[in-house]
Amino acid sequence: MTAMLSGARDVPRSRRWLAGLALGALAQLAQAAGGPPLELAATIPMPGVEGRIDHLALDAAGRRIFVAALGNGTVEVLDLARGRDEKSLPGFGEPQGLVVVPASNRLYVAEGGANRVNVLDARTLAPLREIHGLPDADNVRYDAASRTVLVGYGEGAFRMIDADTGRSMGDIRLPGHPEAFEPEGRRVFVNVPGAREVAVVNRVKRKVIGAWSVPGARANFPMALDAKDRRLFVGARLPAEILVYDIDSGAVVARAPIARDADDIFFDAERRRVYVVCGEGRVDVLRQESPDRYASEGFVRTAPRARTGLFVPRQSTLYVAAPAAGGVPARVLVYRVR
Repeated sequence: MTAMLSGARDVPRSRRWLAGLALGALAQLAQAAGGPPLELAATIPMPGVEGRIDHLALDAAGRRIFVAALGNGTVEVLDLARGRDEKSLPGFGEPQGLVVVPASNRLYVAEGGANRVNVLDARTLAPLREIHGLPDADNVRYDAASRTVLVGYGEGAFRMIDADTGRSMGDIRLPGHPEAFEPEGRRVFVNVPGAREVAVVNRVKRKVIGAWSVPGARANFPMALDAKDRRLFVGARLPAEILVYDIDSGAVVARAPIARDADDIFFDAERRRVYVVCGEGRVDVLRQESPDRYASEGFVRTAPRARTGLFVPRQSTLYVAAPAAGGVPARVLVYRVR
């Protein structure tokens, strides 16, 4: 039994949220009938890690995951084969975004408190380069097509960095501080919550070429892309919902309620699912019935303030970072996709 929401832009908010309550109830019935869409397979403890945890990155070659322990000032190195915290790298100023560039074996770490990006050898973890002048360096993405690392920072800008050398390649100005963003061809879609919009950037011309509103919502932080069906998923926190955009027209074609405090979204192209990691303490799962129709497949409980994660399609695995709380140490929860 499922409930679907689509074309919700013209539906009054009160009716949308009544539908949301019904959707949640139906999702729980679906879980009871067929089991949850995600199954907890393992827990990797991070002893001694305190405070907020931000984003994660995969080192596929080394079978490791890097975790930005923002509140702890460290980058944690998790050994996936042994299921343990292999090493804690100290000395980072509020690490936030992370990305591994496989071709050059580089790890890029954005440090919001230190106003810089650190470049490390992903294999040896030796420091290679520091890129300064990036206040509130935040999210990081690797654009494999152009071999460029994009870093969001400051009151509104991207820094483009040559992924192999670490050389700065210039900035692109934005109407506010960028949160999540997704490259797509020559374009980059950017969540700019301060401006209440999704900015569309041409990275070749190095300028904003469009702005899509976030109708009826605010605090648009996480984002994911379905490149094949040309759909962009944007998570809003006020109210807590996901908006689906047609990236050719910029129109919102569907929306659905989610749990509070979403900070990461992932699209599972093989199973046509959307995973939303929410700080309320759960992962919401939506099934893509068609590019414009989405049905709830339920949710799985995680932990309080577990709001960031990493989906690895080749492993059919979703990793969720849970901070220390109530005497329970920080850890990464490992979920297998069912």
